Amino acid sequence: MAKEKGSRIIANNKKAYHDYFIEEKFEAGISLAGTEVKSLRQGSCSIKEAFIGIERGEIFIYHMHINPYEKGNIFNKDPLRTRKLLLHRSEINKLIGKQKEKGYTIVPLQVYFKEGLVKLEIGLARGKKLYDKREDIAKRDMKREAERDFKVRNLG
Repeated sequence: MAKEKGSRIIANNKKAYHDYFIEEKFEAGISLAGTEVKSLRQGSCSIKEAFIGIERGEIFIYHMHINPYEKGNIFNKDPLRTRKLLLHRSEINKLIGKQKEKGYTIVPLQVYFKEGLVKLEIGLARGKKLYDKREDIAKRDMKREAERDFKVRNLG
C-alpha cells in the first residue's frame, strides 16, 4: 500500500493550550491494533478527556477514545483502552525528570498521520492560574478587535 505524503490532523486538543503553558513538544508513535488504524483513517478519534501517565519507565495514554471500526467485528478493541506511546529512552527520561518537578504534567496535543504512520504530539506543560487564562482571553479579544478595525479602515 502506498504511503501518503505530508501530514493530516485527526484530533486536536485546543483545551490544553487554554489550560496549560506548553513548554516543550514531543512526537510519539502509538501502539495500535489494525482496526484502530482503520478507524483513525476515517477520522474518528477524541483526545479531549485523555491524559498521559508513566508506569515502570514506559509512557501510556489513558482515555483516548477511538471509535470501533464498523467492519471490524471481533477484531475491534475497547475504545478507551490504555495505549503505549513509543518514544526514545532519552526523551522518556527527560519527561520523567520534568514530571517529578512540581507543577509539570504531560498532555496530549494532537493526533495526526505523518507519512502513513499515526503520531501523537505531546507537550510538557505547566498549569495556568485563573488570572493567566483571563489574560490570554483579553489578549485574544484585543487582537480580534484590532483586526476588525483594520479591516473596516481598509474597506472604507
